[in-house]
Amino acid sequence: MSFSTMSRSMFRHSMIDRGFVLSAVLLITAAAAACPQEVKSDQEPAQLHWPTWRGPTENGEAFGNPPLKWSETENVRWKVAIPGLGISTPIVWKDRLYLTTAVSTERGGTKSDAPDENVDRRGRGGRRGRPQPPAKVHEFFVIAIDRNDGSTVWQTKVHEVSPHEMGHATGSLASNSPVTDGERIYAHFGSRGLYCLDMQGDVVWKKDLGQMRTRNGFGEGSSPALHGNTLVVNWDHEGDSFVVAFDKVSGDELWRKSRDEVTSWSTPRILEVGGKAQAIISATTASRGYDLATGDVVWECSGMTTNSIPSPCYADGIVYLMSGFRGFALQAIRLEGAKGDLRDSENLVWAYGSNTSYVPSALLYEGKLWFVRNNTGRLSCLDAKTGKEFYTGQKLAGVSSIYSSPVGAAKRVYFTSRDGHTVVIGAGDTYEELAENQVDDEVDASLVILDDEIFLRGRKSLYCISEKGPRAKGDDVKSGDKKRP
Repeated sequence: MSFSTMSRSMFRHSMIDRGFVLSAVLLITAAAAACPQEVKSDQEPAQLHWPTWRGPTENGEAFGNPPLKWSETENVRWKVAIPGLGISTPIVWKDRLYLTTAVSTERGGTKSDAPDENVDRRGRGGRRGRPQPPAKVHEFFVIAIDRNDGSTVWQTKVHEVSPHEMGHATGSLASNSPVTDGERIYAHFGSRGLYCLDMQGDVVWKKDLGQMRTRNGFGEGSSPALHGNTLVVNWDHEGDSFVVAFDKVSGDELWRKSRDEVTSWSTPRILEVGGKAQAIISATTASRGYDLATGDVVWECSGMTTNSIPSPCYADGIVYLMSGFRGFALQAIRLEGAKGDLRDSENLVWAYGSNTSYVPSALLYEGKLWFVRNNTGRLSCLDAKTGKEFYTGQKLAGVSSIYSSPVGAAKRVYFTSRDGHTVVIGAGDTYEELAENQVDDEVDASLVILDDEIFLRGRKSLYCISEKGPRAKGDDVKSGDKKRP
């Protein structure tokens, strides 16, 4: 979500459960998608906006003609350092990128900030135990970056605290990705709060939803989802799990429903079904569709694995749900007429039980589903309508570990590994490698592609990659935002 949302959303594969899971996005990390008001093609081009961590279609599909090749010395329009550490995927509205980060200070935490002494730090029978919480106070920021030159337009500190859980060693404390409707930015830091900011960086409202107790202390990563006037946050953890909806303008709570779930990191997907909106959440016990107006469960379907992370994809009335830790699961569910338990119903159109992703979400592009096995460079490509394999287990050159979710644009598919290596392949029925690219950074966030630009967030820096070089004066993308003094 938030890694997607998250987020960016996190975590390395192992057959030992407590070793690996999403820090967000992953949003990553790992991670991690929302469903804001759609950008109408007859009003504003989609190339101006990337409002959620999975883009304008929320499937990882991009528009325009981005570069095929780049390096530290080739096709980099600008590169800027980002303070602190965050692996959330940035979002874009016109000429502004918005991202989250957590900055460690030299100040020690107060007693009230310290971890709960009643929490069992050994984890679920694990010899390694839970990751210990950081001893220092962290500051949590939302940052606006000028798309034209990479300069910081504003940065707003929304909170500071010594977190009660550190999260996984490969994650971050800023793994949930923000979401925007072009009027406000919604940034979710999980246990550190949910914040609504205006486009100038001022906090409009905020919510404290409590403290998550995540599985083995792995950390947080689900991103918020936005549709119309409703903002949805999923809160699955080792305590009392719930999903909650807020009025996006006032912050008033509209409804809250308890969930029989353990920790998950999947970002909700909000879709129109028969004229009514549903919030769809993939999770371990059961994936469910919630009536957005009331919070009532419309349908549910079991079948996902433990540690559910990937966010749903959707096209042509079918939602695609996936998970891939200690097993493999991919389900294609027809939403029209879906009610009650769908496990043995005709609404479960097809299911696939091999080579699915753990941290990365799938890409739905050109009528195909693209995903890697667990967190590795083994790629599968399926026909989205039928589940037919075009190919599976294909090795991506130079990719060993991957949290970033794939992105499709210009009849190509982009895969970025944790060591900053991006492989570009053709989006056809057969495997065709087109290019390999490398930057000097670790990358867990997903690529953002708009028009002729790629925005790549590493752990140290944010890159704008373009074949056209620096913008000429007068060529700036315009948003109408004013810079803060």
